[in-house]
Amino acid sequence: MLYENALASAADLDGFRLEGDGAVSFPLGRLRLESKPQDDPEKDPNVVLWCPEDFGPNIAVEWDFWPIREPGLCILFFHAKGREGEDLFDLAPRTGAYEQYHHGDLDAYHVSYFRRRWPTERALHTCNLRKSYGFHLVAQGPDPLPAVLDAQGPYSLRLSIQDGEITFAIDGLVSFSWRDEQPLGGGKLGFRQMAPMIGDYANLRVSRL
Repeated sequence: MLYENALASAADLDGFRLEGDGAVSFPLGRLRLESKPQDDPEKDPNVVLWCPEDFGPNIAVEWDFWPIREPGLCILFFHAKGREGEDLFDLAPRTGAYEQYHHGDLDAYHVSYFRRRWPTERALHTCNLRKSYGFHLVAQGPDPLPAVLDAQGPYSLRLSIQDGEITFAIDGLVSFSWRDEQPLGGGKLGFRQMAPMIGDYANLRVSRL
């Protein structure tokens, strides 16, 4: 085990970085992430919460998830680092706008799950894996998570990366597996939400593979 964080109180977010106009709270003893209401319709209301740790290329990331309010969309960024190898926190400030993460000054993978932002996403639930720089959709699989109305939780999410093989599973059900022949070499991970999504998170664990 490389890292464990219960995400149960504000003290557990020491060193974390929130990008975008969002709010964190712990009403049920677990991290609740949400965007603040916006008066300006042109302003991007989406948020990213970064863990301060850097991790190597071969890891498993596990966390517990509860969908609280939809529509919206949830993403986990991982192996995020500057395009020249810089620490993510040393790059230019970001504000949560999606383009800054897939066509900005960083490289990363991201897996999007609980994709319920647009009608097409709500009609057919999938999990997507993208690689950046760029907006390259490299893998896709089914999302078994129910709508908020029927959700109980917690749902156990697990992402593993080993020698370029990336596998994502929800409650032990594998959604997709894909091999990158030119894998990224590690970096930071972060939780992203598209407003008006509200999600709860707990028990973040990262282990070496």
